[in-house]
Amino acid sequence: MFHFKNCIHTPKWMSCCSGSLFIVAYVSCQLFSACSQPQTGKPDVNDSTAGSKSRFEFRGGYPTAATVQQAYDEADLNRAVMAYRFFYPSVSIMATWKGNLTGGVVPNKVFAMLDGTPQQLVFTPNSDTRYAGLAIDLQESGPMVVELPPGPIMSVANDMNQLYVMDLGLPGPDKGKGGKHLLLPPGYKGKVPAGYYSGMPTTNRVLVLVRAIPLQGGAEAATAMIKSVKVYPLTKPAGWTEPTWVDLNKPGLDFTPVSWEDNLKYWEELHELIDQEPPYEAYRPMYGELAELGIEKGKAFNPDARMKTILVKAAQTGNAILRVQSFADRRADRIAWPDRQWEWAALRSDNGTFDTQHYTDLYAREKWFYQAQIESPAMFNRSTHAGSLYWLGTKDNQGNYLDGSKTYKLTVPLPVPAKLFWSVTIYDVLTRSEILTDQNKSALRSMFELKGKTGSSIDLYFGPAAPAGKEAVWIKTNPHVGWFTYFRIYGPEGPAFDGTWKPGDFEVVK
Repeated sequence: MFHFKNCIHTPKWMSCCSGSLFIVAYVSCQLFSACSQPQTGKPDVNDSTAGSKSRFEFRGGYPTAATVQQAYDEADLNRAVMAYRFFYPSVSIMATWKGNLTGGVVPNKVFAMLDGTPQQLVFTPNSDTRYAGLAIDLQESGPMVVELPPGPIMSVANDMNQLYVMDLGLPGPDKGKGGKHLLLPPGYKGKVPAGYYSGMPTTNRVLVLVRAIPLQGGAEAATAMIKSVKVYPLTKPAGWTEPTWVDLNKPGLDFTPVSWEDNLKYWEELHELIDQEPPYEAYRPMYGELAELGIEKGKAFNPDARMKTILVKAAQTGNAILRVQSFADRRADRIAWPDRQWEWAALRSDNGTFDTQHYTDLYAREKWFYQAQIESPAMFNRSTHAGSLYWLGTKDNQGNYLDGSKTYKLTVPLPVPAKLFWSVTIYDVLTRSEILTDQNKSALRSMFELKGKTGSSIDLYFGPAAPAGKEAVWIKTNPHVGWFTYFRIYGPEGPAFDGTWKPGDFEVVK
């Protein structure tokens, strides 16, 4: 807020308050403690507040040319940093969509199969189950049906604002019994037929992630179950053919915005998304901020040299803020257990969303989407009815960040309170993707490496070299590269919430 010390000569019914904004109405000025009469003579060239010189220069209350430039530069930078943080989820999911297309996915026609491996760049995937990605474009197809068979399938749909649309399968309304799920185009006014679970995204493009839990029959049975999912338009056009599948386990595929996130490409991708999708009513104020930056639906994005400089600086600043919030969280409610370094991977209210009683928790939203992708209440609802539970580990038991040059031990009490399975997966801090080493491994999982382990606890190891005899319970790290971990529980049980069970902290092994 700018303060004006001196006023131009004013009518009798106006006044000026020292150290306050120019007050038009006399009665308003009476609310301030010190008012003076209109002054004559040459006014100060600098505004002042509390005796200190302002960074902004005003002559007679009007800004100088330099102040005009400086104020607009700061206004545009501030709104750009805010917009960067707010729209990060949208740009992030745009990268995922484009990564799928690069790998051979065709919306509505060719769907993706992907294992979470270190060979691809994907924000914090798990390696417990195969993923299927159904890229759906409702503008092309109209209402689209996703029909699931009965079985242990976990699925969720998010749109291109990376907003939750609906759960399917075990965490959804069909509860794993199978069913027809109908995705409706934004603003759809038609009648929903009986016998469908329906959801309406805010964009025409939708990503449906599908995972099958390999409880019996192993990975091959899970893959077969995923491929038995049927996807088709509610009204099939003449000549409709069933979608096919493409394997995206190709080294180097990038599903993240990492290469865009600190440069002008971020804003170009955001403009493309804004231009291609219908506006979302709840985002109208933020679209207004983007319009001031030259990003507006239906208009070309052609920033001049000044605006390019501001947008790049905003991307770098916004990215730094998101990184700090993710890995140096300052909120007290981040702590999972008072005597541990573990944090909740996302700060949420108990309803499993970013909405508290009185406001949207934007800080929690930013923290989550900088580390990960896809949202669902079933992922974070802290109850035994939740589909999964995630804890974030960034520090050892001494409060130091995890360092790829050191060897650590993590003690996990057994049994872990998981109805389905659990895992520990580690990620490169810079890419937020699975750590890549010549071991080509980043997870220790109850369904694979740790299957059948018994006893009161198990020790897991992480470091550049395996301690003698611990190769089977060890993940290799890269020296001098920071890493973090997600401890995941699927089908969490009571002890995971009431404190009667908790993992140890990472301890440096000398």
